[in-house]
Amino acid sequence: MYRFKLFILSFFITGCCLNAQNIVWLDELDLSVSTQGHGKPGINTSVAGKPLTIAGEVFKRGFGTHAESSLLIKLDGKAKKFTALVGLDDEVKGQDPAVAFEIYGDNKKIWSSDIMHLGDKAKPVSVSLEGIYQLELLVTDGGNGPYYDHANWVNAKFETTGSNTLKTFNPISSEEYILTPKAPVMPRINSATVFGVRPGSPFLFRIPATGERPMTFSVKGLPKGLKIDSKTGIITGKLDKNGIYEVELIAQNAKGKTSKKLKINCGDRIALTPTMGWNSWNCFGLEVSADKVKRATDALVKSGLADHGWSYINIDDSWQYNRDSKDHPKMRDEKGFIIPNSKFPDMKGLADYVHANGLKMGIYSSPGPWTCGGCVGSYGYEKQDAESYTKWGIDYLKYDWCSYGGVIDGLPENDPFKVPSLAFQGGGDPEKGVKPFKVMGDLLRQQPRDIVYNLCQYGMGDVWKWGDKVNAQSWRTTNDITDTWASVKSIALAQDKATPFAKPGNWNDADMLVVGEVGWGNPHKSRLKPDEQYLHISLWSIFSAPLLIGCDLEKLDDFTLNLLTNDEVIAVNQDALGKQGVCLQTIGELKIYIKELEDGSKAVAFANFGREKVNMSYKDFSKLGISGKQIIRDLWRQKDIAKLNTTNESLPLDIPAHGVAYYKFNGIK
Repeated sequence: MYRFKLFILSFFITGCCLNAQNIVWLDELDLSVSTQGHGKPGINTSVAGKPLTIAGEVFKRGFGTHAESSLLIKLDGKAKKFTALVGLDDEVKGQDPAVAFEIYGDNKKIWSSDIMHLGDKAKPVSVSLEGIYQLELLVTDGGNGPYYDHANWVNAKFETTGSNTLKTFNPISSEEYILTPKAPVMPRINSATVFGVRPGSPFLFRIPATGERPMTFSVKGLPKGLKIDSKTGIITGKLDKNGIYEVELIAQNAKGKTSKKLKINCGDRIALTPTMGWNSWNCFGLEVSADKVKRATDALVKSGLADHGWSYINIDDSWQYNRDSKDHPKMRDEKGFIIPNSKFPDMKGLADYVHANGLKMGIYSSPGPWTCGGCVGSYGYEKQDAESYTKWGIDYLKYDWCSYGGVIDGLPENDPFKVPSLAFQGGGDPEKGVKPFKVMGDLLRQQPRDIVYNLCQYGMGDVWKWGDKVNAQSWRTTNDITDTWASVKSIALAQDKATPFAKPGNWNDADMLVVGEVGWGNPHKSRLKPDEQYLHISLWSIFSAPLLIGCDLEKLDDFTLNLLTNDEVIAVNQDALGKQGVCLQTIGELKIYIKELEDGSKAVAFANFGREKVNMSYKDFSKLGISGKQIIRDLWRQKDIAKLNTTNESLPLDIPAHGVAYYKFNGIK
């Protein structure tokens, strides 16, 4: 009897233990797999490494992150409840962040905080997890851009049954793989087939050609006023009269000879294909300098990128003096001409250095008194700045809205120092929002050199509808990009609305490329997974978007070079017809983009925005405007993969999560 009672007692104790509820703290899980807009996940700290603080209250435990943010957790039905408090961290006082916290159970939204702002008291979370196998903790941008969105999940914990921990995961593969074949040793010319220049403007064109060096260059039919350096392939000079000049570019090395036709269109329009080059911002942020720009120039050439058509070297914010600088008393001279800061002692000499390599140099300013980084803008001195750009030899201007919202109704008390560096209000005003861009656009048009004009206006006021009227060649369609899937996805999905306004000389700018080593002054390898990077480059190609590399050109790895040197992918972007690709069909999370090309073929990007692989036989070709017999070419692998009759045959698709299949369809006559 005694043994029997002991057995019963042991049974109940064991049963109780098996059914006991455990507490698993969120901060004890592996948070490194999360994705977020900036920084590293904070474990019991904010994303900036400081104590977690919401509306004046300090918390000891939690997960500090930055929108857009996602953390996936496997529950496998073992969790019963999740509780937490959420809010924006006080460390961003003085800014205007906004976020929304969301929770998804098995891909269905089960809780949302709605939009939260700085200073809002921490909001409690309590959700049942009964029967849920996968949980996602998401922080989205609150609608005003992912700026200073330092978000905290505090006192966050799970009630589980029989489990002392939970596994976090990222379903997207991290394995890098290279698809772009190496360029042949035979010469191959990789230029677009058209180039625009205005009469009287300095002409500069470097023939981009791959193949074994040394190589010699020549041009048949080169018009009067232009000359070519046979060793470098750099064409310089000036055309005085309007006209279309059809020439033949020729490149020769020890392995062979090749040629390509180029149409030089001397007229009113420039940037007849999207701009290709490099911009300093995503790499160096405010730490840019003349030395870094020179090194980027050298690296663009040495890496071979210039041989694939990458030709602009663009200086972003911080070449001017900062409003808080102590090292110079004057930001402009007595005639109002801007004085570059001490990091840029000879702007003309720097431009000459870039030009000597056959490349072009860009610069950055704002229509307001200050740039986003608090440096001197062009407000009130537009004429002097336009003339300075010409004097220095600038070829491109990025003009960033930034502080103009603070002076949209005039300079407050005639004191620019009372204007904040970031003031985005009023950018959608159909008259006031357009005015500052027209002022500078008209002045640039009057200059005796071509300066490509890019409006960094974040898509406010449907800029694509009026950008051409202010003499711009390209304009941003959305907020700034970050090296996160959420950012790339949201920008990609926002492009279709502006598609009808893209044409030669007018391009919708989806922002800079976030591959390679980026970091805005805090360098790190792009957070995008390899498949996401292939999708990113493929879509920017089919969107006819300006292609501006944002990474450190001195730290290019083989995988990044593979992304940036695929001439067939680049050729779709640079196609002379100038049409932007558009989504013509959506199948679940699969979106299919089509771009018509000058030769009558079509580029097709099968973009998988979902977390699951797409494996299917595709046959809805009529919805894509494709009919009859077709040769299908894989653009990344640069090889034909199928011949099929789209009337009665299908195309097998095997596309990884967050990945792409990028093809060209050529009709067989």
